[in-house]
Amino acid sequence: MNTKTGSSDPQISPAELRKMFGANLRGLAQTYPSVSQLCRDLGINRTQFNRYLSGESFPRPDVLHRICTFFDVDARILLEPIEKLSIDRGVLNHPLIGDYVGTGMTDIPQDVFPDGFYRFSRRSFTEAELIIVGLVYVFREDKHTFIRGYEAKEAMRQQGLPTDPHTREFRGVVLPQEDGVAALVSHSRTMATSFHYLSRVASFQNHYWIGYATRTVRETVNGCRAARLVYEHLGTNTAAVLDAARSVGFCTPEELIPYHRKLLQLDRPFA
Repeated sequence: MNTKTGSSDPQISPAELRKMFGANLRGLAQTYPSVSQLCRDLGINRTQFNRYLSGESFPRPDVLHRICTFFDVDARILLEPIEKLSIDRGVLNHPLIGDYVGTGMTDIPQDVFPDGFYRFSRRSFTEAELIIVGLVYVFREDKHTFIRGYEAKEAMRQQGLPTDPHTREFRGVVLPQEDGVAALVSHSRTMATSFHYLSRVASFQNHYWIGYATRTVRETVNGCRAARLVYEHLGTNTAAVLDAARSVGFCTPEELIPYHRKLLQLDRPFA
């Protein structure tokens, strides 16, 4: 037993430490969409960062602490391969699917899908002749884009479900797509999830998105599992948000905001 390292391995040389750290740092950096942006977020010169990656150099203690804090790892990245550290980087960044699903999750610019409140509308999944209107909030946290909202009380009652805020609340994560964004949305502790896809509508005000929503339920005779979806960005305009909040719930096609009705194309089957 090596009394200095507490390991059965021989004394690790500085060169081996630099090599181990460089390999681990490369693995961590692969989960980030842009090395240049990563360097800016870390406050590290790109040239110096490349020297860390290649094992040519080693960071000062304060810089090492900054790197460990940023990636939520500890100083074992000096001693062990990163795959042995049981680092939880989230299921979407798991090595098995990270390059397929997780890549670029932090790279949704504000001009593509800005923060703020959105009014949405779609044909009801349970009442085919009615439209459901709702309100969601989109925000960034820890470099990711999230979505949060509440089901309308009336919609919950019609399904025989509780109408307390906790049961009505849903949350999700927004993912970048080639021509828009997608969102995986679910209620607390539930296996039922909905999928939203949205692409920006070219318009004068440029604050509408059109796409579709699907839900993970069994097929039924009367209900549907997919419908066109419209998002209207309200931002943080208090008057507009409060006005939208007063209109959430079911409405008829005739009662729907005209431009929402136009985008939903209610006279055409969804394909």
